[in-house]
Amino acid sequence: MRYYILASGSKGNSTLIQSGSSTVLIDCGTTKKYLTETLSTIGYTIDDIDALVVTHTHKDHISQLKLFKDIPTFATFDTNNQTQSIISAYESFQVNDLTFYPIALSHDSENTLGFIIFDGYEKLVYIADTGYIRDQDLLHLVDANYIILESNYDETLLMQSSRPYMTKQRIMSDRGHLSNHQCGQILQQIITKNTTEVVLAHMSLEANSEDVALATIKPYLEALDYEGTVTCSQQFGVVMGGQHD
Repeated sequence: MRYYILASGSKGNSTLIQSGSSTVLIDCGTTKKYLTETLSTIGYTIDDIDALVVTHTHKDHISQLKLFKDIPTFATFDTNNQTQSIISAYESFQVNDLTFYPIALSHDSENTLGFIIFDGYEKLVYIADTGYIRDQDLLHLVDANYIILESNYDETLLMQSSRPYMTKQRIMSDRGHLSNHQCGQILQQIITKNTTEVVLAHMSLEANSEDVALATIKPYLEALDYEGTVTCSQQFGVVMGGQHD
């Protein structure tokens, strides 16, 4: 399995998952120009995508739905696409070689989902846009080879930012986003010796930085003697991982 995070953050989100005969895009919340050009840089076009999987209804995740009107689409809501499948949390679905197991997240968009993805050999966790993860769902996340997990904000930087106080409260709430510390606490509970790659995702441009996020996460991983890689996603820019030739 391989993954390409094409965009991650409040200005747009999209990630390509590829394994065997399966090429799946999670979310399409960028501009048409950026999405098509970025796919091209990694050797793909819209026509190469077997299915679009959608996490939730916020614009930074669905702005280019119309590009996929003829491509199988999996979402919890009506996308007006020609070949749509309605999905629900805790009900698996298949796209060729890939099995997706959705879990319910807690965000200010109803029915927001995270995904555990299997290809028969490896397991990838993809979770962004959630205020917390339920204890019973942590069991599904354990022992993934690859973990893409939200690490949205640093508490101090968020409070120092120019955002309105109500926005700060929303971000820190159970229906907002995961902080760096919350991300680290979750990673401590789900990483095993089989985990080789961690990507910190959906990082705030105003209330976080790579240096701060990595420094915050570091002690949590050191406590596990984690020997894999830790990288940060980019708002716009490709971050890739998994098994590449």
